Amino acid sequence: MPRRKKRKEIFALGNEAVVEGALLAGCSFYGGYPITPSSEIMEIMAARLPQTEDGVFLQMEDEIGSMGAIIGASMAGRKVMTATSGPGFSLMQENLGYAVMAEAPLVLVNVMRGGPSTGLPTSPAQGDVQQARWGTHGDHPIIVLSASNVQECLDVTITAFNMAEKYRTPVILLLDEVTAHTREKIEIPNEGEYEVFSRTVPSMPPEWYKPYEETVRGVPPMPPIGAGYRFHVTGLTHDRNGFPTQRPEEIEELMERMYRKIDQFFYDIQLVEDVLTEDADVVVIAYGSVARSSELAVQQARSNGVKAGLLKLKTLFPYPRRHTERILAHAKTLVVPEMNMGQMSREVKRVNMGRASVRTINRVDGQIVTPSEILKVIMQG
Repeated sequence: MPRRKKRKEIFALGNEAVVEGALLAGCSFYGGYPITPSSEIMEIMAARLPQTEDGVFLQMEDEIGSMGAIIGASMAGRKVMTATSGPGFSLMQENLGYAVMAEAPLVLVNVMRGGPSTGLPTSPAQGDVQQARWGTHGDHPIIVLSASNVQECLDVTITAFNMAEKYRTPVILLLDEVTAHTREKIEIPNEGEYEVFSRTVPSMPPEWYKPYEETVRGVPPMPPIGAGYRFHVTGLTHDRNGFPTQRPEEIEELMERMYRKIDQFFYDIQLVEDVLTEDADVVVIAYGSVARSSELAVQQARSNGVKAGLLKLKTLFPYPRRHTERILAHAKTLVVPEMNMGQMSREVKRVNMGRASVRTINRVDGQIVTPSEILKVIMQG
């Protein structure tokens, strides 16, 4: 039996791990504009991406242009990414909506900082959670992922690219400043140890191709522009050929398909990690760096005789409802710690519907939520 190749180990910041994950997933185009605390992603991409076989790095004049650039590169067949923080994320929202409507696969990393406005440029926060879901206008599906440690920054970035390509959609990766600037030893997986998914391209003759045709999965095949297939791209509501329409039946068909291509694959998209939740009376629901504080608090609570557990969210949206309902079968109390005024707790309360007591811990002062703060609430039962 052949001996398994030992994985390469490196010390890396969370932002560095994002770059490693993007390159492993096949990212070949980065368009961006620097902003704290995401700047390392762009700086490292500027050095690493041109060293790859066909990698292109492009610094744009602002975040609006950055999104335009990666949408265009995605349509041309590239796997693409950009990174930003709160103020830049706000500027990207209009083009994010365009990418949703055009069904352009892309990965957008938002390393959150305190806000609103310029806010706290170098301090951690989780205030962009609901903006990630609803920031661009109109009804739209979106996939939002998160990572709580440096290894997850690498692994979840690969997942983000795979989901973008698999479901032909923008995917947002939400980090916070603590995770992005934590330095830890991580393992770089060897080739063949992780999945790399690339978008489906059409196999029919060009004259038969309809760029937004209904399929079983709800995801139309996507050729690169210039490959001989007619491909009309617009931000307007469009028919199966990509041309603007105001026909109610065509509008409804488009919107339902865009939602269905996400909804029917919740089992694949909604990712969580359970820590001691099987018999827990008190379950903490957390994400990002706060999940790390929560895990230590849960272990300390167990040492003190309290049956505590952690549901760590790697997918924030679509919210993992079935996983929450599973723990509601036995949990009496849910604790939701966040570095915001209560954005994810809204989702928890919506699913909970009064079945368990929901207690929130909220910080918006640029400081982390500590294990002791979480433990104190857990011990209240």
